[in-house]
Amino acid sequence: MSQALTQSDGRPVDRPPVELPHPVRMRVLAAVMVGVFLAALDQTVVGTALPRIITDLGGNNLYTWAFTAYLLTATISGPLYGKLSDLFGRRPIFLFGISVFMLGSIFSASSREMWQLVGARGVQGLGAGALFPIAMATIADLFAPSERGRYQGFFGAVFGLSSLVGPAIGGLITDTIGWPFVFLVNLPVGAVVLLTVRRYLPSYHRAGPRPRIDYVGAALFSAALVPILVGLTNKQTADWADASVGGLIGLGAAVLAVFVAWETRAAEPIVPLSLFRNRTFAVSVSSVFLAAFGYFACAVFLPRWFQVVGGASATISGYEMLPLLGGVIVSAIASGQIVARTGRYRTLIFGALLTLALGLAMLSQLRAGTPLPLLWAAMFVTGMGMGPVFSVFALAVQNSVPVHQIGAATSSLSFFQQVGGSVSLAITGTLFASTMASQAPASLSTAGVPPDVTGALYGSGGLQALTGAGSNGASFMATLPAGTRDLVAPYVPAVVDAIHSAFSLATASTFALGVLTAFAASGLVLLFREAPAVARAAVPAASEAEPCPEPCDSFDLDGELGGAAA
Repeated sequence: MSQALTQSDGRPVDRPPVELPHPVRMRVLAAVMVGVFLAALDQTVVGTALPRIITDLGGNNLYTWAFTAYLLTATISGPLYGKLSDLFGRRPIFLFGISVFMLGSIFSASSREMWQLVGARGVQGLGAGALFPIAMATIADLFAPSERGRYQGFFGAVFGLSSLVGPAIGGLITDTIGWPFVFLVNLPVGAVVLLTVRRYLPSYHRAGPRPRIDYVGAALFSAALVPILVGLTNKQTADWADASVGGLIGLGAAVLAVFVAWETRAAEPIVPLSLFRNRTFAVSVSSVFLAAFGYFACAVFLPRWFQVVGGASATISGYEMLPLLGGVIVSAIASGQIVARTGRYRTLIFGALLTLALGLAMLSQLRAGTPLPLLWAAMFVTGMGMGPVFSVFALAVQNSVPVHQIGAATSSLSFFQQVGGSVSLAITGTLFASTMASQAPASLSTAGVPPDVTGALYGSGGLQALTGAGSNGASFMATLPAGTRDLVAPYVPAVVDAIHSAFSLATASTFALGVLTAFAASGLVLLFREAPAVARAAVPAASEAEPCPEPCDSFDLDGELGGAAA
């Protein structure tokens, strides 16, 4: 019969599911945090290296796939790894993920053609998909619920740090020692992570009959998400009605419906649909999906604004993001400490999402002449609102689900955040393009540029070149045909100012959507039922060579530990 772990007064025990000495926990914590940093860093670090890579390898038509292949495999594999870690333990799955990630890094660095790099990036993503969700689940395993907030906050800071400094690091490495080292630097660091986790993180699992893997569910899940994510990526260059966008998304949605029907029957579903009956889980995944709209808009469009309008290099534009990064790090760590001390998080995350909406509203007023201190202040406020999203929602989910579903729940949270980012980039990319198309002619006319000059600029592709040349009028002129160059020369300052004005308005429009989604997420948070900061169950650690102790046999849906039947 089931036997719950309780204190003498009947309250659940506030202890970690896996009990280890504190120094060992700290070593494991440091190792998995570095693994998260590497996985998140590789989402952005390649961006500034790609122009040099394209020069060396060719294959400009595959440019975007160097990003897409990584994000696609990382996003899809995350929930699969989360479920497998619930069945077979965190350590083997994490070790597999970091090993595959390092192998993909070797393949990437040794690529000699662009298609090889795309394939290698897919392998990297396949490994990275295990690192972030399992690292978060490992925190839930190693620390009591009353402690988790303190450490989840650090993970939120690491994720924000890696997302924002990636372009600067990529540019620095590419300019100094060469683009292959963007990937090779992962190897020594990854080796330390692998050895530390292998030595110190115990292997623990559910004893009893061998778990059944839902192979059909995994296949359907992948078959549904690949066309959806590819379609959303294609939206940046095609219309919704295009077969490469709407057609792929429709196909993915149809397969997704089949997947949901299958999961209701599976013995060990890849994505347990019962989790969505948990109000805290449902609110959390919906909220991070919506909050991702604003954050991804900042991470993608602000560096581009600094380069085009501010004339900064790719590396310097990374440094210009420091106010946003500072806000994320400060608030992620502080929110974790607050939750650890008070055990409360609903009011905190509600206030954070309102702060996020305020910061994005400030950014939506961005103009070409906006003073940098004012822009930095808006970025800092936005970061302050986003930091708790990275850390507190994971804590809320982990405190509200049974121990045997922590991996699946945590990985699902990461999955919805990634999908939210993909959806947001498809929509905000459309907003940016449409606003730019409508504002550029009006800005040129207001600046006094004659219609014939404007027509020549559009006909020669000069305006597209200007959005890559920044404020450097000479670089812009060099892209124009000789005949157009003489016609445009007297109006170069006016053209540059007009395009910068239109570009700023288009960038600002991408943040306006984030304001709405942040407000919607804050409304959802009011539906939270706060779970107590106490353990749902506790599991003694088991070494790989030893059978799992009796309390580890099984778990019921209430989080109680199942022993042998009486």
